[in-house]
Amino acid sequence: MQTDLQVELKQTRPFRSPIEEAFVALQRTAAVLEHAMETELKASGVTGTQYNVLRILRGAGDEGLCRNEVGQRMVRRVPDVTRLLDRLEDTGLIARARGGEDRRYVTTRITARGLDTLAALDEVTARFLARHMGLLAADQVHTLIELLSILRRTQA
Repeated sequence: MQTDLQVELKQTRPFRSPIEEAFVALQRTAAVLEHAMETELKASGVTGTQYNVLRILRGAGDEGLCRNEVGQRMVRRVPDVTRLLDRLEDTGLIARARGGEDRRYVTTRITARGLDTLAALDEVTARFLARHMGLLAADQVHTLIELLSILRRTQA
């Protein structure tokens, strides 16, 4: 008998092990949810990656962060943080300023326009999470968080 994942992927052969199926299920679930979130964000003109940067910079407050710190805090690593920040600066969602003594140090901060955009996206995100993650009971959410944490710790 085929599993739900095998049917979804139109896979006729069984997985080699439950661990392999769990890994593929994790990847598939992340991809499906990421695509759904990108679709929700599309109307705002902000991508999921840009949304992540805006959230990071809002959390940094008035102090802002340098490019490397932004890159380290991102959920999904990107190869060219500078270009990503360039695009956000071009749209007026962030601003960058060179440091006083060390001119190489550039601090990135979210702008008022970026904060307004993010506030509107907070509502979109809340609806998205209620629709997609709200299917799980509170204890299931806590278990999921713990299990995913265990998997990430093995990579640290």
